[in-house]
Amino acid sequence: QVQLVESGGGLVQAGGSLRLSCAASGRTFSPYAMGWFRQAPGKEREFVGAILWSDDRTYYTDSVKGRFTISRDSAKNTLYLQMNSLKPEDTAVYYCAARNTPTGLLRLARIYDDWGQGTQVTVSS
Repeated sequence: QVQLVESGGGLVQAGGSLRLSCAASGRTFSPYAMGWFRQAPGKEREFVGAILWSDDRTYYTDSVKGRFTISRDSAKNTLYLQMNSLKPEDTAVYYCAARNTPTGLLRLARIYDDWGQGTQVTVSS
């Protein structure tokens, strides 16, 4: 099993930026894809975006397109989420997740095999 540890969350004003990191450790790490999800209080966990580990193809939910960018450093086994032009509605706990085998359902939280513990992002207005 792989361990995923997020970092980089914090408090930022609207319009600001944060970069989240997700470091993987454990067994040899070569997932099919990794995703970012977020969960605001009282709401379901929401897909933010995902990246295919083999070719860096990325997918985003509409609300973050043009503002968020997912990238990876395979040498460091680290996933990143660059968040720009942050809005108060981006406030949530952000989670990274790994999917080990191919699937076309990257937007569904239930298909991911491993999860991090989450990092809080708070955007003030």
